[in-house]
Amino acid sequence: MEFELSLIHSLPGRTRLKLGLKNGNEKEIEAFFRSNRSIYSASYTKETGSVLLYHDSQRSWTDLFQKNTKPTTGTTPTPAKARFPIIELLTCVSAFVFEVVKSSPVPTQGMIQLVRPTSIAVLFSSYSIIKKGFLSLLTTGKPSADTLTTAALLASIIKGNPKSALIIYLMSTISEWLTDFTAYKTRNYVRDMLSVKADSVWRVDELGHEVKVSVDQVKAGDQVVVFQGEKVVVDGKIIDGTGVVDESSITGEYLPKELSKGDLVFAGCVIVEGNFKILVEKAGDDTAIARMIHLIEDAQTKQAPIQSITNRLTEKLVPLSFALAGLVYLVTRDWNKVLNMLVIDYVCGLKLSTATAISSSIGLAAKNGILLKGGQTIEKLAQIDTVILDKTGTITEGRAIVTKIISLAEMPEDEVLSLAASAEVHSSHPIAEAICNKANELNLPIPHHDELEMVVGKGIKVSVGQKNVLVGSKRFLSDWRIPLGRLGDSSSQVNPDENMVYVAYNQKLIGIIVLEDKVRDGMKKSINQLRRSGVDEIIMLTGDLYHPAKKIANQLGMDSFVAEALPEDKAKFVLNYKNKTDHLMMVGDGINDAPALAYANVGVTLGTKRTDIAVETADVIVTADDPLALAKVIKLSQRTMKLIYQNIIVTVLVNSGAILLGTLGFISPVVGAAIHNAATIAVVINSGKIILLGGNWSGS
Repeated sequence: MEFELSLIHSLPGRTRLKLGLKNGNEKEIEAFFRSNRSIYSASYTKETGSVLLYHDSQRSWTDLFQKNTKPTTGTTPTPAKARFPIIELLTCVSAFVFEVVKSSPVPTQGMIQLVRPTSIAVLFSSYSIIKKGFLSLLTTGKPSADTLTTAALLASIIKGNPKSALIIYLMSTISEWLTDFTAYKTRNYVRDMLSVKADSVWRVDELGHEVKVSVDQVKAGDQVVVFQGEKVVVDGKIIDGTGVVDESSITGEYLPKELSKGDLVFAGCVIVEGNFKILVEKAGDDTAIARMIHLIEDAQTKQAPIQSITNRLTEKLVPLSFALAGLVYLVTRDWNKVLNMLVIDYVCGLKLSTATAISSSIGLAAKNGILLKGGQTIEKLAQIDTVILDKTGTITEGRAIVTKIISLAEMPEDEVLSLAASAEVHSSHPIAEAICNKANELNLPIPHHDELEMVVGKGIKVSVGQKNVLVGSKRFLSDWRIPLGRLGDSSSQVNPDENMVYVAYNQKLIGIIVLEDKVRDGMKKSINQLRRSGVDEIIMLTGDLYHPAKKIANQLGMDSFVAEALPEDKAKFVLNYKNKTDHLMMVGDGINDAPALAYANVGVTLGTKRTDIAVETADVIVTADDPLALAKVIKLSQRTMKLIYQNIIVTVLVNSGAILLGTLGFISPVVGAAIHNAATIAVVINSGKIILLGGNWSGS
């Protein structure tokens, strides 16, 4: 087997390659790669033309192939356009016109029919179908939908009814092309959304000069400059400059956003106004945009349960069609009725329409900044009746601000804040960011610390001047035996309804920092829309204290909430709640949410602050800071499943009626083929109408 390979993505022991093949048998391709002893598994994805390999982690992908391949490196190529078989169709149409208008009588039935001009035209046009039909029998030992079509084509020709064969080919080809075209548009939406399309970037050298270099030469820690009209090709933090960026390729948000020093910017964004100097945090395959490409490619291999059902059903229906055709022949000896059994089947309508609906949904969601990891996620989303929301960074913006500093010792408030900032300076937690931002705002010195120790969900301990500084919850300080004195609800300085961080120095409580976190714009509206979409219960799950959590839960009209939950508590809560429902969605964004996201039926990450581990764990990635996307993606999934069920009903009813009419002799094989293929085309168009027509992606 010869083909050209190009690298899409590679990690030690895991590589995805693009195959330079227009057509290929899935089982043959996978068997070829698995024949290499260093390759443990191979999964070929027809939709993307790529193969995912798991192999010996000590060997690079180029070491795995010594012959029969031409490996090349490069970026993910542009999706091949869905080929419209214009030559084959014109040949068939010409033959059909000839067959209709010719005045000569139909020749004798038999093998001589194979050499008639009309028959040759059909055989030429349908060569690929006939080839796949026979290959299926030879490689798997089982007939496929192509085998059934092949039998119908050959039988129609041999029995002197080439018009039936022409109808079968013409209409089945159109339905197949519509499916391929929908998949092509889906890949284009994804490609356009995630495309960086830049070969070079301005990197700042050691002398501060801007030097144009290849994107491949940029690494984490470098500084790059991006000017107005250019596209950002790295993930990083703005260290200088102010401007306006278009993030629609990443988040789906069409309104430009103003960014300045300290803000994060991602590969794929376009600088509309101004320019930025960016400290590179991730480049190449490590960028968020590159990871999204790989996630979408993996999603192509994950079928929805209903797809698996229809695939298994179609596998059983093909032999059944052959069996019924044989039975009809034995009973009636009427070849026209036999042909009707061969030209009318449920396979094409069920399989093509379901795959097209799933593909359309993934593509339209990606176009709007939502990544769905496979068809099974769509089916689960359509059934969601319970939603659990993390608070910080999900319900709220995750940008807490310091509103008050309470000094509880003979120490100025500024010094309390400085020591707290020293402990939090290397933490990415929103509370840490708020404390450090406040210290920087007041131009306070931040002391150097040593021996950092972090307890997830509780707090941080560092050493400053050989004395311990602890910043965290009351429980965290209690664990370190810090005397809290008379800190109770009766204290005039402490309000239990506020979100407080305790600061201790040298085994003594020195102060409390009070913070607030703003609820995301649109969160209330999103919750209302979720309820209208059939969600019965909405729960807030947070590690924050009871009173701040209660305040937000009441404000948003939550059904219930759980506060002061550690990461393991969140995971345990989600796991236990699944005993009540199998349709549970968890929404979070951070490391502490990852276990809970994994346990939920559907895990969702929301916003630009999501962590890598949350992205890997989640089933749905909402790249925008838009809570309304939660309700939209559920509506989209419900709409998709509704279309699939509609298509199944139409396919079964129309084809059953046609089979009945054909068996009773009321319709000819030509009419039967026309009805069957017209129904297939109709359900494929029904599935692909959203993406084909570019309609409202979340509408009804």
